[in-house]
Amino acid sequence: MQGNGFRDRIRDFEDKNVTVLGISFDTVEENKAFAEKFDYTFLLLSDVDRKVGLALGACESADAGWAARISYVIDEKGIVVGSLADVDPTTHTDDVLKLLAG
Repeated sequence: MQGNGFRDRIRDFEDKNVTVLGISFDTVEENKAFAEKFDYTFLLLSDVDRKVGLALGACESADAGWAARISYVIDEKGIVVGSLADVDPTTHTDDVLKLLAG
């Protein structure tokens, strides 16, 4: 599970002054239960109306059943400065760290 990779490497992101956030179509309560179950220390945000997913191209409609697994690197001004699409859950964390390294 890709979230576990971010959980296990959260110090690597913190050392780079990077905030890790996850976004899903699940409700706030579902995300809270999921984060507690897997001991995630990063935030899982709820996008039940798919507004974020649509804005970032992770889904094609407001009634989409699933979102593409995409990582975005957003700078302190809120500008997307990098992204990874079609991620492999087994290498996702390392791929994001490589993206951050430039």
